[in-house]
Amino acid sequence: MNEEISTPIPHFTARLSPSPQGARLARLLATQQLRCWGVPLDPAELIVAELAANAATHGRVRGRDFRLTLYAVGDTLRIEVTDTRGDRLPRPGRPAPDAETGRGLLLVDALADRWGTTPGLPPRKTVWAEVRFKAAPADVPTTALRTRPSG
Repeated sequence: MNEEISTPIPHFTARLSPSPQGARLARLLATQQLRCWGVPLDPAELIVAELAANAATHGRVRGRDFRLTLYAVGDTLRIEVTDTRGDRLPRPGRPAPDAETGRGLLLVDALADRWGTTPGLPPRKTVWAEVRFKAAPADVPTTALRTRPSG
């Protein structure tokens, strides 16, 4: 007899406007969700802020939202930000010392245990980062704090 055993994976998804306000809201919503799960905020909060800011700045297409998704599996938090500029893959740069921008992916690279990109259905791409933490998240319903349905 084959019997499937399924354990729900704590996750959170929100569609947000590709704007500075949407990027800020992504960070605030992620912070609240991580608190609900009992997952440490550092460095995940900064990684979400950087990836969301990149989606709002470099992945912006008028009339199309970006999506933030968080998964907690065991002792690993996976952060995904999906935008509709699959033609623009992120590359960490070497900004000038006096430049005010251009360090976001350098921060992600320094803070995340792993990060990368995954192509999606055209025209999408997902930039993801994984962070390991010491304690497993609390068992919370996956519907906690869900904003709009993802689509």
